[in-house]
Amino acid sequence: MTTVVNFKTETKIKTQAQKIARAMGLNLSDILNIYLREFIQKKEVYINLNQDETNPSAELLAAVKASRKDYQTGKLKRFKSVGSLVASLE
Repeated sequence: MTTVVNFKTETKIKTQAQKIARAMGLNLSDILNIYLREFIQKKEVYINLNQDETNPSAELLAAVKASRKDYQTGKLKRFKSVGSLVASLE
């Protein structure tokens, strides 16, 4: 059995989404059902507020900077094999 869900969105968003879905061989209902099923399965909502994914957040840049510093100062360990990594964890 199916049901109808109505929600409001901007016309431009709907049109763009329909165009992309159509190019993938899907319709907008297919896309929304995929997202709803994933929401039910994972019980999570993924929201990316960074519209430009090529522009990393300040938090990510700080983490990369700290990692580089740790690498340069020798705080990171290197392992020649997975076995040696596992042995160091045990």
